[in-house]
Amino acid sequence: MTPRSQHVGGLLAVAWACLVGCTPADPAVESDLTNDQVNVLFLVADDLNCSLGFLGDTMVQTPHLDALAQKAVVFEQAHCQYPLCGPSRASFMTGMYPSQSGITQNRVMLRSVMPDVVTLAQGFRRHGHRSVRVGKIFHYDNPGDIGTSGHDDNPSWDETYNPRGRDKEEEHLIQSLVPGKFGGTLSWLASEGKDEEYTDGMVATQVVQELERFSNSGEPFFLAAGFFRPHTPFVAPRPYFELYDSDAMVVPAADPNELVQLPLPAQKSIRAKKVQRNLPSGRAKEIKQAYCASISFVDAQIGRVLEALRSTGLAKNTVVVFLSDHGYHLGEHGHWQKQTLFEEATRVPLLIVDPRYETTNVRVAQPVELVDLYPTLNDLAGISTPKYVAGKSLVPRMREEEVDTGGGALTEWGQGVSLRTAHHRLTVWGKDGDLGMELYDHQKDPRETINLLLVPGHEELLDSLSRLMEVKTGATLPLPPSIGRLNLEVPPMPWSPPLFRDGEDTPLLRSTPPTP
Repeated sequence: MTPRSQHVGGLLAVAWACLVGCTPADPAVESDLTNDQVNVLFLVADDLNCSLGFLGDTMVQTPHLDALAQKAVVFEQAHCQYPLCGPSRASFMTGMYPSQSGITQNRVMLRSVMPDVVTLAQGFRRHGHRSVRVGKIFHYDNPGDIGTSGHDDNPSWDETYNPRGRDKEEEHLIQSLVPGKFGGTLSWLASEGKDEEYTDGMVATQVVQELERFSNSGEPFFLAAGFFRPHTPFVAPRPYFELYDSDAMVVPAADPNELVQLPLPAQKSIRAKKVQRNLPSGRAKEIKQAYCASISFVDAQIGRVLEALRSTGLAKNTVVVFLSDHGYHLGEHGHWQKQTLFEEATRVPLLIVDPRYETTNVRVAQPVELVDLYPTLNDLAGISTPKYVAGKSLVPRMREEEVDTGGGALTEWGQGVSLRTAHHRLTVWGKDGDLGMELYDHQKDPRETINLLLVPGHEELLDSLSRLMEVKTGATLPLPPSIGRLNLEVPPMPWSPPLFRDGEDTPLLRSTPPTP
């Protein structure tokens, strides 16, 4: 077996060798637009896990997303390709795995790596749609880059908007496990003021204005709305905090017996942030309350957008997509935030509404990948997909047709690669598993606490899943020359400087860069 766990080395070298002397982007993307100029409303949340009513959560209040899901195809097992903002966003906006593009860090400018790539939004732009971005779609340091274009991709858009609200201006009020650090550290604030004063409220306001403009002009559009919450810091108006009783929050306790079952890289992934280990119960519940409040706040802003879509009459010919860039731990496996290969970090909410087909709460249970979004939206709009795109259209599954499920969903992180099938997860660390492996049965162990590789009698299952992983990883290389130029050695951009504290004339200093 040759899993993609060594993607930074050998597989990227293979990809580079295949691309020497390659030609510009695939001309197939230049085909004529058909399908009645269908519009796309592309809604992306940041660091949102599957704690949503339409995915079975009974505590978090998300009435607007739950209502949208009733009209949507809900993909119950959607998985990101890298549990970190920058790589995941570059992946679903190009339809390529991180090991193909080489983008496995934050703050990497897409065009510095792939100058000739045609992104999802850029493809719609080429075919006559007005492509507009409001907020965060490609990577931003959050909250460091709020109010700027961050590490955005200019060729993807005709217009961009970068709101900056009171959540950014009030950073000096935010509570944090590490004072002065917010983006990569658990931090939170129940603030004052109206929704519209916050960055995500401003995102919603601008998107509403764009919808009204498109309703008047009749111009086809690809409108992307990138919300910054519930990414840290968990800042939202106080009424959203009051929806939840912090004492009622349930935070799973870390099990030391579980840790010893894991290979060393997996142990490190859930023990990397010392300040987040073994949080006092009261503090852990307070933080989870803040995360839930941030989710409900984003849900309310999405509700404003969806109401505008309805009132303008655009709902009848606009495909609506909602997703998150990756999942998020809230104490599971003793870990908070992301960057693991467990279910909590890889699984994401994903729903798609196609108004041309009446659906009522259609559910797709088979695993799918965020790289599938690119060809799916092109398929719905009648746009040809470049040959280098690794994803597969989800339209047949949306139509409830019998199709090959593609062997599961693949997620990469660090030296590991994980395959999620309908009933199992296999995670391989290092080359051919030389750093360890994990195997979980989701029918009997949905929390992934029992590594079956330590239990005799699973050799046949391991062999079967290993062969599936080999096929899945091997199918993405070599890349066709149509991708164009590749530069696989691009370093990340520097960190954004912190804000000043009130009354201080020097910026907050960091002894080391914060963990993203």
